[in-house]
Amino acid sequence: MPVRVTESSTPSQVSVKVSIFLLFCSIYLFNSEGTNSGDTSPPACTLLSVGQTFSGTQNVSSLQKEEAWRVNVRIQGCDLEHGYLCGTMEALNVPMADTPVVTFWEGEIVDTKNYTFYTGKWEASPEDDKRHWTKFPSFSPLLSQVEVDGGKSLDLSNYPYIFMRWKEQYFVNVGTDCGLTIAGFYYVCFSCSDGSISGFYYDPNSSPFQKLELKSTNEGRSGYSFSSYELQ
Repeated sequence: MPVRVTESSTPSQVSVKVSIFLLFCSIYLFNSEGTNSGDTSPPACTLLSVGQTFSGTQNVSSLQKEEAWRVNVRIQGCDLEHGYLCGTMEALNVPMADTPVVTFWEGEIVDTKNYTFYTGKWEASPEDDKRHWTKFPSFSPLLSQVEVDGGKSLDLSNYPYIFMRWKEQYFVNVGTDCGLTIAGFYYVCFSCSDGSISGFYYDPNSSPFQKLELKSTNEGRSGYSFSSYELQ
């Protein structure tokens, strides 16, 4: 969630929208339980499950200033079979905000069945995709096949990394006049071995390649609580 765009909304309106999204998330996950198309999915991973938390930093440096924000993430929903997950992201030391800024995001898991490495939206071209995915060393063995068909023929079921896109949908506890933007999205790489996450933010109107670095934490996994906020 780098610096910013021009929009207007109130925190109460945002809270209602987030509640609707969380309800949708719960219904979606419930309805998809037990469904199995027979296709392979990314490896099941206990560190990528509902309630799991991650902490780290996002580098938001520009040409004029070096800056990094502390970031916490919690997984609120995860359905590997359908390539879907959602969660909350909290930025703690945002200079222009009086309070930590929390956003609700939805994610696409690159499984070559539901989603490929080519985004196809959010102003990201195939060249943008390749520029960002190749920032991850773990992507290198996949590049040649991705250039052929977007990776559709790849079997990622035993690959030790899970690639995703995270798109922030709404601010949870502040209005859109907080000085930040959620217009872009994150290219994300998750390590199944240690639960570490690295990502790069893409937004044509923001500083390029802002890096997200997170490590899994040992917090509890119950409910939808997040820091001092409740998503109800």
